[in-house]
Amino acid sequence: MKNLFASKNSGQPQPTRRQFMLSAAAGVLTVSLAPSIVSGAAKAASPYAADFLEVAADGTITVIAKHFEMGQGTTTGLATVVAEELGADWNKVSVRWAPADASRYNNLFWGPAQGTGGSSAMANSYMQLRKAGAAARFAFLEAAAKRFGVPSSELVAEDSMVKHKPSGKNISFGDLTTDAANVKVPSEPPLKDSKSFKLFGKHIARQDSDAKTDGSAIFAQDVKLPGMLKAVIAHSPYFGGTLKSFDATEALKVQGVVKVIETSRGVAVLARDTWAAMQGREMLDIQWDTSGAELRSSPEIMDEYLKVAETKGTKVRQEGNAATKLAEADDRIEATYQFPFLAHAPMEALNAVAHIHDGKCEIWAGSQFPTIEQATAAAITGLPLEKVEIHTVYAGGSFGRRATPNADYIAEAVEIAHRLGDSTPVHLVWSREDDIRGGRYRPVAVHKVSASVGADGMPEAWEHTIVTQSILKGTPFEPVLVKDGIDSTSVEGVGDTPYPIPNLDVSLHSVESKVPGLWWRSVGHTHTGYVMETMIDACAKKAGVDALDYRIKLLKDHKRHSDVLAELKAKSRWGKPLGKNKARGVAVHESFGTVVGHVVEISRDGDGYISIDHVTSAVDCGLAVNPDVIEAQVQSSVVYGLSAVMQLQITLDEGLVEQDNFPSYEPMRISQMPEVEVHIVKSSVPTPTGIGEPGVPPIGPAFVNALTNLTGETYTKLPLAEHGVDFA
Repeated sequence: MKNLFASKNSGQPQPTRRQFMLSAAAGVLTVSLAPSIVSGAAKAASPYAADFLEVAADGTITVIAKHFEMGQGTTTGLATVVAEELGADWNKVSVRWAPADASRYNNLFWGPAQGTGGSSAMANSYMQLRKAGAAARFAFLEAAAKRFGVPSSELVAEDSMVKHKPSGKNISFGDLTTDAANVKVPSEPPLKDSKSFKLFGKHIARQDSDAKTDGSAIFAQDVKLPGMLKAVIAHSPYFGGTLKSFDATEALKVQGVVKVIETSRGVAVLARDTWAAMQGREMLDIQWDTSGAELRSSPEIMDEYLKVAETKGTKVRQEGNAATKLAEADDRIEATYQFPFLAHAPMEALNAVAHIHDGKCEIWAGSQFPTIEQATAAAITGLPLEKVEIHTVYAGGSFGRRATPNADYIAEAVEIAHRLGDSTPVHLVWSREDDIRGGRYRPVAVHKVSASVGADGMPEAWEHTIVTQSILKGTPFEPVLVKDGIDSTSVEGVGDTPYPIPNLDVSLHSVESKVPGLWWRSVGHTHTGYVMETMIDACAKKAGVDALDYRIKLLKDHKRHSDVLAELKAKSRWGKPLGKNKARGVAVHESFGTVVGHVVEISRDGDGYISIDHVTSAVDCGLAVNPDVIEAQVQSSVVYGLSAVMQLQITLDEGLVEQDNFPSYEPMRISQMPEVEVHIVKSSVPTPTGIGEPGVPPIGPAFVNALTNLTGETYTKLPLAEHGVDFA
């Protein structure tokens, strides 16, 4: 995602215009990259001493992370960048989250908005944090040079020490903080030569592992404030339904229930504990107005999409004359794909704490969009923006669910606290059933594709129509990412395919839906990658060429793709004989600036059950800062992507969601998990690219291509359970 708020960002300085600032306070060296729009007076008034880095007199180093941790390893990655450039002892480095302040902590890809998403954390912070670390290192070297009476060029910063190797003199960062704070640092401090990197590429422990292992990590569920009430909300069970009336008489009889209030999104029950609140909600007598609600069942919705797919949509990309070439082709490959709604289902159910008191609003949450959440809370409470303080805590997964354009559950917590009209803190809790039935899904999508291959076996013509709802329409992202009626997230992976197809025609229908759509881990690539990579496999079969070699030939002008495919060929035992009832499949896809390929090996037992035995993954994500985090992200992408393809879907029965928790929306079991072997390809890109999501899009098609190789069938309707595929 690029410059999402560019239309509101005309005065936003670019990173190259940033100024370095050093200051000393109580023996602490602080380093900030302050935007020039922040005046000196405003800076002095800020309660936050530094933007990105603090070095205390005891030598401890604190990195201020502007991206939050939802399990993706951000805290480790960001801290590693600073520690590498600074020359820090990793054991002395810790992380704390930045406050909500887009003037200092904006996502550089999104303009003046602070947020985590789009696999952008490392990619957009990398140079910013390197410069912060370089500024501090420069100051330490200059301060030590003055102490030692030697040129700074003779000094090195290693393990949180400044060392003068000719004389053997050493001094710690902690002992230099006051002196270093008085050093004038150039606006572009010299960066380390990549040949001297010591941490990048090394397997180092994650920053969050210990706290999550011993239980000391704080999530919103752990926040406890004096007098705090627990709250749950009864939402309309129908998308688009509104509250007509309610009777709280019986709910208020439940022991522990304190109050029942109407909110803009339903009826909130407040109690001394969550269980009482939930019991009280069960006792509410509510009448919903469904006159404007979605009352159809999933087959009816899909039928509408399939009908729309029979017509051409808004033109996305056109090269050559696909229609003519397809009409002339003797043998076309044709398929219509169907993708269901998908829920995000993060392990930690949604929840947030809001406390309005003393003229301010404090929020505790796994805050993924602080800018939106802060502005929304300010609008609800009528407080100035600077009076809304967000305390970011850990989040147990998100996959896009916590990043909503209307602040979603955080707004609900603030609204309840505001409507109470006193200073009672409120902890709003969504049950997993609330979340899975409550919508905001990866939208339904249909792809209708016709393709043909030429005399050389390569794709010659390709017509591709996509039908889905826009997830960006009506959001702050629409002005930038929806152009001429094309939501870029609906067509990413198809409209920009790297495959050279001389006659290519791509069009899009953005249909309206009352079911709220939302970005889901890897967004549009989740369905476009599946279609492209299964169709390419079909083309390879038509040409009679090995599927992996076919891709290598097609992508010979795309070095990163070619290198990933070559790595897969070398490491996956591709081409080696497999036993009876076994098969392999391959897929490769680029998303968020990263290229990932998978080779999946599967087998079928005597009863017809399918097992996924082994996955070989190759990834080019630019500079590999921390291989452990990269490997973990690819492995988790395999789980997430395979679960969706195998058996996950959200379905409606006359408007009501049929799934409600993991028993009916069940990810793959541990016993079904294949061994995943991850290989990081040496990249031609010198900086990190995304890694949180790019492993998802190619895993489904790699698996299904293996399944097709095993059974001879094609699989165009997901999940595979719809085709009667049974898994061991």
